[in-house]
Amino acid sequence: MTLRFATVADVDAIAALHAGRIAESFLATLGPAFLRRLYARIVQSPRAFVLVVDAPGTAGSHRVCGFVAVAEDTGALYREFLRRDGIRAGIAAIGGIARSPGAVWETARYGLRGGSETAGADVRAEVLSTAVASEYGQQGIATGLVRAAVEELHRRGVASARVVTTVGNLAAVKAYERGGFRVVGLDEVHSGIAQQLLVWP
Repeated sequence: MTLRFATVADVDAIAALHAGRIAESFLATLGPAFLRRLYARIVQSPRAFVLVVDAPGTAGSHRVCGFVAVAEDTGALYREFLRRDGIRAGIAAIGGIARSPGAVWETARYGLRGGSETAGADVRAEVLSTAVASEYGQQGIATGLVRAAVEELHRRGVASARVVTTVGNLAAVKAYERGGFRVVGLDEVHSGIAQQLLVWP
């Protein structure tokens, strides 16, 4: 398997993995067109990156079987996304926005606050999402992606990062812990829905 930085050509595969493996996330309810636009921005932004793992395919081809998306500064990335993609992303997600306008506001507010003041420190970098195709589970791919993300953040001069995941998602918590994160408590992206908060280092 090959670990590499994602390109725009990988956006469809990344969005499909998100929709399939993080289906309970609010962002997934905004639809595939919204996810494609979001990940295209993350891939292209100087403030963020996406790492992917390719699994060998047939006849020498490869397919993305896992990814991790990371922002150096979540607030800055959200502002960039709103400025450059906001109108088109809003049109793409109009159905989800109409169904849950409050959740849209909460997601935007969370992102724009940028994860600051996490566990008593000013932590702006964040692992935004991690997903691995079901047929490649239990192979340590998620842990490898998280470790590679931490190494890249360190290379970029970022000293700390945060991530939130569903309370009770033990597989995700273990992958983040093995990748260098530690559980510090709970956070809320959406009102009344607690999520597990982890930080690195």
